[in-house]
Amino acid sequence: MAKNKKNKIDINEKEIKEEVIVEETKNEEVKRSFFKDTFVSNLIFVTLIVFLIEILFRAISDFELLSVSSLRIFLSSFILTFIITFLSSLTKRKWLKNTINLVYIFVYSIYTWLQLGFINYLGVYISFNTSSQLGAVTDYALDYLLSFKLVFYVIFLPFIAAIIWYLVLNRKRKWNKLKLNIKHLYLIPILTVSIVLYYLTIILPFMQNSFQIKSNEKLFKNPDVPTVAVNQFGTTVFGILDFKTFLFPVDEESLEYVSNGNEEEEIVSREVSEALDEIAEAETNKKYTSLNNYFASQKVTDYNDYTGMFEGKNVVVVLMESVNEGIINEEFFPNFYKLYSEGWHWENNYSPRNSCATGNNEFSAMTGLYSIYNTCTTNVYKNNTYFESIFGLFNDKGYTTTSMHNFVEWYYYRKTIHPNMGSGKYYGAGDLKIKTAGYYGEWPSDVEFFEKAFDIVLNDESDKPWMTWLTTVTSHQPYSSSSTYGDLYKNDFKKLGYSTAVSRYLSKLKVVDEAIGVMIDKLTEAGELENTVIVMLADHYPYGLSKSYIKEMISHSLSDYDIEKTPLVIYNPAMESKTFTEYSSYINLVPTIANLMGLDYDPRLYMGDDLLSDDYESLVVFADGSWKNEKAYYNASTSKLKYYGEDTYTTEEVQKINSDVSLKISMSSKAIKSNYFNYLEKKIDEYEESQKEDVVVSEETIDLSKKEN
Repeated sequence: MAKNKKNKIDINEKEIKEEVIVEETKNEEVKRSFFKDTFVSNLIFVTLIVFLIEILFRAISDFELLSVSSLRIFLSSFILTFIITFLSSLTKRKWLKNTINLVYIFVYSIYTWLQLGFINYLGVYISFNTSSQLGAVTDYALDYLLSFKLVFYVIFLPFIAAIIWYLVLNRKRKWNKLKLNIKHLYLIPILTVSIVLYYLTIILPFMQNSFQIKSNEKLFKNPDVPTVAVNQFGTTVFGILDFKTFLFPVDEESLEYVSNGNEEEEIVSREVSEALDEIAEAETNKKYTSLNNYFASQKVTDYNDYTGMFEGKNVVVVLMESVNEGIINEEFFPNFYKLYSEGWHWENNYSPRNSCATGNNEFSAMTGLYSIYNTCTTNVYKNNTYFESIFGLFNDKGYTTTSMHNFVEWYYYRKTIHPNMGSGKYYGAGDLKIKTAGYYGEWPSDVEFFEKAFDIVLNDESDKPWMTWLTTVTSHQPYSSSSTYGDLYKNDFKKLGYSTAVSRYLSKLKVVDEAIGVMIDKLTEAGELENTVIVMLADHYPYGLSKSYIKEMISHSLSDYDIEKTPLVIYNPAMESKTFTEYSSYINLVPTIANLMGLDYDPRLYMGDDLLSDDYESLVVFADGSWKNEKAYYNASTSKLKYYGEDTYTTEEVQKINSDVSLKISMSSKAIKSNYFNYLEKKIDEYEESQKEDVVVSEETIDLSKKEN
């Protein structure tokens, strides 16, 4: 009996073991079938392909590869690919499934490739917010494509691998339409975890960079700092977020400024109107409260040794098209060199590239505000008014103001923009009777432009001093193709060993220099040179030339944004030659000129500062929020700091600079979008009118009191 029981137990144990083995075998088969499943294997393959595209982009862009952002991009690659491969797997036809997947990979590749080209050529990433300039950009198409580096084409290697996989290696593999079954339940938690983990990488503090100029959470809502957003989210997610904000703009009311109450109020001699403080205190409209509070709390720059140095003199500001330090050459460009060497110049001046580089930078130089980085600000907000612009200040001082440009309304609406800036009269090519070719690449002569411009300003019959703004065009790209002024002195420079493209550029600069000679001669003949202050700066460096070409003219390193160095010159025959080493840009132009000319202005209304003030903080801010000075260079796209010596910043100091820079940029953006200065002008007028009424009432009260006595 006992023996039979033992046999039964052995048989039961054997059956249980066999069942376990069978069950384990089934599980292994399910696992194997799961990974052999055409949908799953396709999902894994395509995810790896698009992630490889992103990794290649990061490597070419010199972004960190082993980072939280790479993990975030891998997760987004999986999530996006899951959607595409799921849809492609619903078809019965294998060729259609392969086509959908290949088109997805190709679009991913071409978009990433184009982004590499844009950031290399224009200094910005493609954005739907700059689509208004699409027609203009097509003019640059050939030069843009010629600027592509060979390494950029590595981006297409994953796509080529995908073609080989689908059309060769995987050609004979059986394909069935996706039929969801129990094994696909594995994908639900995998997808859910990926989405949750992706979100956590955006919000968890330990997954953020403490030096980043804008948080990932804010960037996800509004990728308005594209260089940072592309680094953190990858090219395609940036494109999706950019398109989302293009269709549904982010409410700028979320950008609120609240004073922390720790600002120390310095006692200064410069008097500014109490209107701004009163307006800030009384305003209840949330659209303007943060802006009022922000501007009212800013520093008032005091008078200095240069205040009013040239009060009452005429002023001409020349914004030179695509001029870099190559123009600082006495042999080639003697007229410019005369002003540069005999006047004041800043050897660390920059003209940071921006979307719509000329238009946006012209705007910033005229207003002292940062333009909106990923928007063609000057065109989109062309109807805004700016009473505090350089024209408005000179108008208030009793000057005759004009502005001129020797081209048509092809790219920017200056006939609307300049008068709204306060220019008393704008002259375009038609007004100046300057003929234009009507096609890209053949630009008018700056010599003819200056001859006609100074005939106008010097023949003004009024006794008022004048201020004029001249934006040139002759030195505009292209430099790769033939043109009248590109070829005028080309052979002279080629004989000296310069390449053809650089020779064409220098030939155009020669025309610019001749125009400067015309300006000097015209002012001298009219007896006005001593009575005129000449200011010269550039809109941007000649980005139509590659770094290798620019190195033919520039000896210093072009890294850390040094390729964007441009001249800044202020000249009058009475001044002593002086070189300034402080870091600067066009953002400082208005307060510097305003103080020098003794104009009445409120320093709080500008994002830049007077370069000649005793407490000027040497710093240049680039369009993406990067910054640089003698001590360090902060790269906003990578959130890394590079020191130039032993002197360093504390973490708190870096965060303070980043916070100040970010706030200036965001408040500029908010002010532009809300047409704030139009509102402020009206409020100031109302305040001043009420002050006059109070004075009248007070005087009447005093008179009445006297009569009663």
